[in-house]
Amino acid sequence: MDQLKLELLEILQEDCRYPLEKLAVMTGRPMAEVAEALDALEKDRVILRYSPVINWDRMHINRVEAMIEVKVMPQRDMGFDAIAGRIYRFEEVKSVYLMSGGYDLLVLVEAATLKELAFFVSEKLSTIDNVTSTATSFVLKRYKQDGVIFDGATADKRLVVSP
Repeated sequence: MDQLKLELLEILQEDCRYPLEKLAVMTGRPMAEVAEALDALEKDRVILRYSPVINWDRMHINRVEAMIEVKVMPQRDMGFDAIAGRIYRFEEVKSVYLMSGGYDLLVLVEAATLKELAFFVSEKLSTIDNVTSTATSFVLKRYKQDGVIFDGATADKRLVVSP
């Protein structure tokens, strides 16, 4: 991957709202070259979507999130991919990761109520063939996501240094 694409990815990861003109200035490259690099990143599915980090707790809406550890029996000739594919198609599922360690898949889910989330686990996820067990942990508070700290403090918290 060339240097311009890497620079663009690092900039956009911090803030995806920069206009093309500002990206050109920040990278020191012509706008046409930056546009071409972005188009290539999108076409190659390196950039899949431009998305903000949202502090949903500030919206005061009903929303329950959980992380579910799922143990599965891998399918012959398909491994974990077929089971993961069945799981990530559910509307409640926001992310699915293949993991090393004590469980196979980590599934991040979201629902409006605890009852809806419990229904998802008991009636949809647990009933999938080859799912052998699940362990659900509910998100109680989010402190940091994608490098963004959620504590709300915007004041400078560095220690004052005086002579």
